[in-house]
Amino acid sequence: MIKTQVVELRPNKTMRKQLDNLCDYRRYCWNLALATWQTMYDAHTLNKTDNPSPNERRVRDELVANKADWQFSLSARCLQLTVKDLANAWKAFFDKAQTDWSKPQFKSKKNIRQGFKTDRAKVINDKLRLDKPKNISSWYNISTYEKLKMTQIKIASIFRERHHYYAALSYEEDIPAKTKTGTKTAIDVNVGHFNYTEGQISVLPTKLQKIYKRIKHYQKVLARKRKINGKLATQSNNYVQVRTKLQRDYRKAANIQNDLLQKFTTYLVNNYDQIVIEDLQVKKMMMSHVASKGMQRSLFGKFRQVLTYKCEWYKKGLILADKTYPSTQRCAKCGYVKTGDEKITLSGNKKYGTKHNEYVCYKCGYQNDRDDNAVLNLLVLAK
Repeated sequence: MIKTQVVELRPNKTMRKQLDNLCDYRRYCWNLALATWQTMYDAHTLNKTDNPSPNERRVRDELVANKADWQFSLSARCLQLTVKDLANAWKAFFDKAQTDWSKPQFKSKKNIRQGFKTDRAKVINDKLRLDKPKNISSWYNISTYEKLKMTQIKIASIFRERHHYYAALSYEEDIPAKTKTGTKTAIDVNVGHFNYTEGQISVLPTKLQKIYKRIKHYQKVLARKRKINGKLATQSNNYVQVRTKLQRDYRKAANIQNDLLQKFTTYLVNNYDQIVIEDLQVKKMMMSHVASKGMQRSLFGKFRQVLTYKCEWYKKGLILADKTYPSTQRCAKCGYVKTGDEKITLSGNKKYGTKHNEYVCYKCGYQNDRDDNAVLNLLVLAK
């Protein structure tokens, strides 16, 4: 099984410079490969006989043949893996099954996150050893803040964010299956909280809401500075300080939510053999910018992604309810499904005067909380 460990690196001054050069080189290779790909495609469109369509091998060979002298002092695998990622991006863009995948774009040096990949990294004395290019005399192993869990690395993705360096290291590990418990559960995801058979878990706790308030304040401050000073605002020290605080709080919010999701999904696979969740179309649910922000912060997609790979690791059953399954409108007692003006909406039901969090069956009289009723309906799908 392939697992990934993300660690923060502690490079010395020499290796910081080398990592910065490789991050810039990855961006240079991507932009050059994308321009070459588009040029080949335009030529193929005009004359298909003499100009074959672009692919990974043709673009890579073109870049390698036209290498400048300075490029030989940097990792060759950085260029090759960049072209491979570009080819995968084009493949995903033309894949009709992946409707959310956008067209490959040119990379900017202004992006907060910059990085590169290599498949020749090694672990030596609990330190990370990157592949050393030719004609480089000073090269050091990189220590980490966290102990590495592997002895061999398949792919090392190094990235820089806010002057900190991180490594996502993928490796193989034999994961034993979890003990069977014979129990099942269902999760109904909502904005701000998830409901399941044992209760409710908040994905937007109080400490996280305070961080988002600070984020909103910093965004207003930066927008006001840009409105008054225009492009010159980004050159001021105060602007840079506020932007650094904003990036710091974004990282804090991401770490808190990632920790919460990891603990909750681990609890689910430890205690249940079968787990039922909804196959939601999140983009179609974003009706306004307010609802979009709440859904984005609730991390519906990431929750499903994490739960999916953990169920595969530990041989647990994950059941996806159909997109059209009426978990909210169906009565958990008699099976009656509300239609038309009987449906529960975000504002409740105007015809019968019920609130948005109340479920009242108009056929058998069953009453329950709307989210708890949805959990019971999803639980029916468990085998």
